[in-house]
Amino acid sequence: MGQLTGGDPSLLRRINSAVVLRALRGTRHSSLTELVGMTGLSRPTVEGAVDGLVEAGLVVEVEPEPQDNRRQGRPARRYRFHAESGHLLGVEVGVHRVHTLLSDLSGRLLGSHTRQVAESASAEDRLGLLDQVVTELLQRAGVARDTLRAVGVGTPGIVEANGTVRLCTALPGWTELPLGERLRGAFPCPVLVENDANLAAVAERWKGAAAGSDDLVFVLAGLSPGAGSLINGRIHRGHGGAAGEIGALHLLGLGATPERLLSTTGQPLHPLDENAVTEVFRLAREGDPVAGSAVDRFVGRLVQDVGALVVALDPEVVVVGGWAAGLDDVLEPLRTRLARCCLRPPRVELSALGDAAITTGALRLALDHVEERFSAVGAAAP
Repeated sequence: MGQLTGGDPSLLRRINSAVVLRALRGTRHSSLTELVGMTGLSRPTVEGAVDGLVEAGLVVEVEPEPQDNRRQGRPARRYRFHAESGHLLGVEVGVHRVHTLLSDLSGRLLGSHTRQVAESASAEDRLGLLDQVVTELLQRAGVARDTLRAVGVGTPGIVEANGTVRLCTALPGWTELPLGERLRGAFPCPVLVENDANLAAVAERWKGAAAGSDDLVFVLAGLSPGAGSLINGRIHRGHGGAAGEIGALHLLGLGATPERLLSTTGQPLHPLDENAVTEVFRLAREGDPVAGSAVDRFVGRLVQDVGALVVALDPEVVVVGGWAAGLDDVLEPLRTRLARCCLRPPRVELSALGDAAITTGALRLALDHVEERFSAVGAAAP
């Protein structure tokens, strides 16, 4: 974009277009007269903005409704946001699966696809599978790849702003992987990479147990627990992107690792062995005393770790997800601990999105990017 001056007419046109587009995105469809009332702009200004947005493919004229045709005179021309003019992807690259969601530009879901992957898969194999899953999803939905406007990606590990995974112990070959750079070569649009727990927090605020809450903590429970947090509605990453890595607290001298605490044999569980974890919890529910003690130790440690984070951040809501979602054993001890140490204890809820939380958050990340472009001065289209 060239240098702008205070009286630059092109700048005013772009501002007016953004205002009109924002108004249309908030309605099913609107007439020019209604847009004048909503925006406060003059009718010629609104007409010019609408014409430009139609030309850009972001707005389309809608057919008159039956009752309009029965009225005297020519029906008012009505317009709507052309949400299907582009598409968004949300992707989760997990230990055992690659999961994707596809939506239009309003966030309306159009499809999903999942493929399982071995936890031992190399980085190249995992990236190759990701491309296959995306290709299959687009083919099923009849969507061309060049209509993608943004892709959000959730991954375990500490993620830098440019999409490089600085540290990841869960996925082989993932540490120091320039994931954002690698994926940007495969898509005709911006690719945004974020830590999985952070995206789960975003998802629960959008469509889950923390809907509407601006200050929240999402606990991704497991043998290597992590947490994502929103402060004033924005992801809190910390100085180096490692905020919420509560799985490292044992390094501060707080005792054994979670995989030792949950063990019933004296040997630590493998941090990625979800079946072994499920078996210990099953035995505990059935009354096995050894498994019951192991679960008590693990839950006590998780409550301690989460409590430290909550005291520091003072969230409105704590959402518990991951494989621990649905384990009522976690909620009451956490509520009790927080009631003792917080001036105003947060609500504690189970994830409402389950295993779709990370992918849903990735889709919301892509949608946020496109919405920012819609509102940006100097960008009429994403």
